[in-house]
Amino acid sequence: MMNILVIGSGGREHALAWQCAKDDKVNNVYVAPGNAGTALEPKCQNVVLVSTDENASEHSAIIDFCQNNAIDMVIVGPEAPLVTGIIDACRDAGIQAWGPTAYCAQLEGSKTFAKEFMEQNNIPTAAYKGFTEAVAAKAYIDEQGAPIVIKADGLAAGKGVIVAETIEQAYEAIDDMLADNKFGDAGSRVVIEQFLQGEEASFICMIDGKNILPMATSQDHKRAFEGDTGPNTGGMGAYSPAPVVTQDVHEKVMTQVIQPVVDAMNNAGHPYTGFLYAGLMIDEAGDPYVIEFNCRFGDPETQPILMRLQSSMVDLVAQGLAGQLPSDAQWDSRPALGIVIASKGYPETSSKGDVIAGLPELDDNNDNAVKVFHAGTAFSDSDAIDREKEVVTNGGRVLCVTALADSISDAQQAALAVTGAISFDGAQYRRDIGHHAIARENS
Repeated sequence: MMNILVIGSGGREHALAWQCAKDDKVNNVYVAPGNAGTALEPKCQNVVLVSTDENASEHSAIIDFCQNNAIDMVIVGPEAPLVTGIIDACRDAGIQAWGPTAYCAQLEGSKTFAKEFMEQNNIPTAAYKGFTEAVAAKAYIDEQGAPIVIKADGLAAGKGVIVAETIEQAYEAIDDMLADNKFGDAGSRVVIEQFLQGEEASFICMIDGKNILPMATSQDHKRAFEGDTGPNTGGMGAYSPAPVVTQDVHEKVMTQVIQPVVDAMNNAGHPYTGFLYAGLMIDEAGDPYVIEFNCRFGDPETQPILMRLQSSMVDLVAQGLAGQLPSDAQWDSRPALGIVIASKGYPETSSKGDVIAGLPELDDNNDNAVKVFHAGTAFSDSDAIDREKEVVTNGGRVLCVTALADSISDAQQAALAVTGAISFDGAQYRRDIGHHAIARENS
């Protein structure tokens, strides 16, 4: 029987832990630090990993836990530990860990690295230029005009991208990042990009250094408000599959984007292993352009994708660690759609400690057709793990209500029905998740 450690606290990690726990080969799934949802899942246990040695590296607590608890496999959810080298540290300690090395994770950790990498390897992407000085950045904006895209170079929890509709908005974004330090070190350098027209899609793969397993396609909704308006967020909902990714588009993405990444990393002596997420813009001709790379499963894309996964996630990761990934996996033919419920003030501010009412029981999910994945949740009483009234918000994106159905429209309605029954002070969500696909269905 296997013991698995999932690193992270979001909805992505709840979905990964839930999938792993379903496997009969698994004894325990530890989630560090996890959330209220992972604490309530069968076979799952939250753990807080803190090093007892003040001089030790930030990864030492994870390594100590793995060595002391017979951990067979580590799955890293969020980007920050990947960028700081948790995979390298685990490998050095002889621990089986799934994810890219720190070198490869620069594809997400630095927008400048990613853009230069794409340019060098002929991967289609928007024209760009990098800046550290506000005056030069604004002069470039004057030259290019609006709309234009301003990105913080480093990690900003999915919120460091501003799509400026006007020159004034672009100036404001530059001032926020370079002058006012709104995103800290992540915004000390900015990348200014050409605005791309088209429809977005998320293309996520598992890669073992040479073999590529494409996951089910998906589409995220980044904007905070309905009609794809408002500020960018970490993601307000997603659905799978994404109809915009036709077979022709799929083949283009594999040959023009994913395979070149694998080849280039191998040529650099740093084989890419783990999840690779290509955020794409598909233009009217069906040609893909990379908006961004993420070096992990997307959130909230993970939730609907893993609702559809019928293969064992544990087996797939084990095959990946052995360099023997298959070329495909088994999927439920039905689409899935997830709606994020965010805390009051998100994404600009965040609220914690608000009691969440209306959460369904874990097994009250209509034959696995609806699942509520937790993200920003906690317990008001740290000793209570089994009473709904004890679950409170812990900031940011709180829940992702995810439904499987025969159509995207039906999945949206099923998810909305459960979403509408859940309440807490300031809860906010979008009612139009999946609108691109629903428009296609209706036509």
